[in-house]
Amino acid sequence: MMFVRMLNDIKLRKKLSLIFITVAVVPLLASGIYLTGKLREVMIMDAFEQAVDNVDRVRKRTEEVIKVPLDISYQLSNDSRMKSVASRRYGSYIEVIQTYRQYTDIRDYVRLYKEVKAIRLYTDNPTMLNNWEFMPPDAKTEQEEWYKTALSKKGLAGWGFIQDERDQTYYLSLARKISLDEPGQESVLVINVNTSLLNSILSQESFTTMIVDDQNNIVAANRPNMYGRNLAEVHAGDNILTQQAGSFDAVMDGEPSKVVISSLVPESSWNGLRVISVFSVSDIARDANKVIRLAIMVLGGCLIIAVLLVSASASLITSRLLRLSKQMSRVGTGPGSWDAYLDLDGKDEIGQLSRQFNSLVQRISQLMLEVEESNQQKRLVESRQNEIKFKMLASQINPHFLFNTLESIRMEAHIRGEEDLAQAVWQLSSLLRSSLEVGSGKIRLSEELAMVQCYLELQKFRYEDRLLYDIALAPGTGEIEIPPLILQPLVENSIFHGLDGKEEGPMLITIRTEARGDDEVFVEIEDDGAGIPQQKMEDLQNKLKEPEESGGRIGLRNVHDRLRLTYGNDSGLSIKSKEGEGTRITFSIPRGNDSNVLSTDC
Repeated sequence: MMFVRMLNDIKLRKKLSLIFITVAVVPLLASGIYLTGKLREVMIMDAFEQAVDNVDRVRKRTEEVIKVPLDISYQLSNDSRMKSVASRRYGSYIEVIQTYRQYTDIRDYVRLYKEVKAIRLYTDNPTMLNNWEFMPPDAKTEQEEWYKTALSKKGLAGWGFIQDERDQTYYLSLARKISLDEPGQESVLVINVNTSLLNSILSQESFTTMIVDDQNNIVAANRPNMYGRNLAEVHAGDNILTQQAGSFDAVMDGEPSKVVISSLVPESSWNGLRVISVFSVSDIARDANKVIRLAIMVLGGCLIIAVLLVSASASLITSRLLRLSKQMSRVGTGPGSWDAYLDLDGKDEIGQLSRQFNSLVQRISQLMLEVEESNQQKRLVESRQNEIKFKMLASQINPHFLFNTLESIRMEAHIRGEEDLAQAVWQLSSLLRSSLEVGSGKIRLSEELAMVQCYLELQKFRYEDRLLYDIALAPGTGEIEIPPLILQPLVENSIFHGLDGKEEGPMLITIRTEARGDDEVFVEIEDDGAGIPQQKMEDLQNKLKEPEESGGRIGLRNVHDRLRLTYGNDSGLSIKSKEGEGTRITFSIPRGNDSNVLSTDC
């Protein structure tokens, strides 16, 4: 109890710092001491596994390289033309030169295969000339161990570090005996392997890697100072000089090292090569020690910063708790304080409580604004609907009297044989009836198009063949409900601006609907009339963005506003027009559930 009382008496800042040091620092130091030892072991083991993989990869790639000269030696050993050139007795130098010019296979091999540096055939024919391809062996060459061994191996290939007389450079070379046409006449074929290609393979390795022959000559290495030397010169132990494969500890250049060896004996060869990879244990441990020292420095700095942050965090927590308490007391005084906002940042529990408090107050205010905006929008839509009804009915004519009068005129025209006039009166009557029956709600798209069709037929009575129209109602769009008198003002606009301004030829008005997916219906009204000049088009676009003046005529702006009020800003009109080519008006509305066929009451 005394310990708990002592903790309760300690300031929050000091209390958090003490808890942090006890809980975090001590276990961290113990874990660090243990992990540093493990890190050294793991790094050495990873380096060893990497060396094994590198040696295997180098062995496979080297095997691919030396397979090319091995294959070439097989082909040349069966090349009767080469044997004929080598065994033939020549009468003059001109004859020799002509024969060399005709036989180009050796030069072709060197040119075609990058793995081959040079090819030469040693043959004891005193009538031949030395052109670095066909060469008579001198006394020194005949005493070379590789030369004598090749003659004794009866066609097997051998691999050694052989000097090329042309540039006095040693190359990893294939040596092989080839029997010529004449009995007892023998020659030795030597093919130099491209050392640069072998070195490029080894240059990709991070550890010291080399290729040695059976005499421990380093024929390729990724360290330039090792190329051409013997393994015994680099202070290697007996294991690395004699062991053909495996891994073991050794001393290289006076330092303890890990060695991985893989043997490579090509097919039909009397000897082979070894791939050796070496990495110094001290280098790996040195890297591990650097990492450990860096980790200790980073951890030490982090601990110091952490203690300071704990102290600062404790002060921040206490101040935020006091602010939250004061704000909660203020909000509890009544509805007049609902506009209060508590600015407490952070993602902890205190910050979450403050955000939830602010969200509650904002949500209440937002709901009140949404209700007010919804009522205002509803009143505005009803006002637009009533406005268009009043503008369509310019006078308070009694509907019953109007329809009876129009029916009397239609019957009189029918009796007199004026069928066109009777049809026009019937279309006018249907159009007016539809307009008078329009309420403040919505009508089906098919009914709206039927009214538009009556309007177009009535206009055809006036314009006759100058007006053509085509209505295409896509399946699945007829039952869509839209505000009334949406399409008729757009068609009227096409006739007023398109047909009246077109000097020659008929004008075609196309009305098309299209279901796009499950959620949207696309409506298009297009004409090929006079079109709208560019300046007037720009003015029209600007007017659509400005509030409509009260008492204005029924037109594009009225339709544009009602669509946006009903379906949102994305459902407004899109107008494209070019003078002399026509006008295209489009808009999109939410799609209904059922389809319907266009009614043709007119």
